[in-house]
Amino acid sequence: MDWCTFCDRDGFRRDSVVFAENDFALFGNLEDGGPLSGSGVIVPKAHRETVFDLSADEFAATFALLRVVQPLLVERYNPDGFNVGWNCYGAGGQDVPHAHLHVLLRFGDEPRSGYGIRWWLRQPENTRPDPEAPGTGRRDFDVVAHRRGV
Repeated sequence: MDWCTFCDRDGFRRDSVVFAENDFALFGNLEDGGPLSGSGVIVPKAHRETVFDLSADEFAATFALLRVVQPLLVERYNPDGFNVGWNCYGAGGQDVPHAHLHVLLRFGDEPRSGYGIRWWLRQPENTRPDPEAPGTGRRDFDVVAHRRGV
């Protein structure tokens, strides 16, 4: 396992403004002045690539920790809302291959207030190419796979 920013528990603890942990997970955030300042992540203590790799205990501990940190974030930042979510694999936007649950602060005076985590995914420019269109190769593969009983 190569070095992983979320596996550096001492650094995670040291650098976090709001920090909490339980037996299986850690929460930390940063105040860097950027658009996500104050937002944070919950990560399993064990290196797990995505949420799909978490044990039942790690999954339960993640959500137990979410309940602990939400009032701490409300007290410190007084957000008007939250986005909470996972990015999995490169196509899903995951940059660090260590599972992490984003806990994002949202404020009513943001330019994109009211835009949920799926807003940009529903935009017409995000429509996938037609897999049936000539030249995509997808239809040819599906026909061959279907004929082989795959």
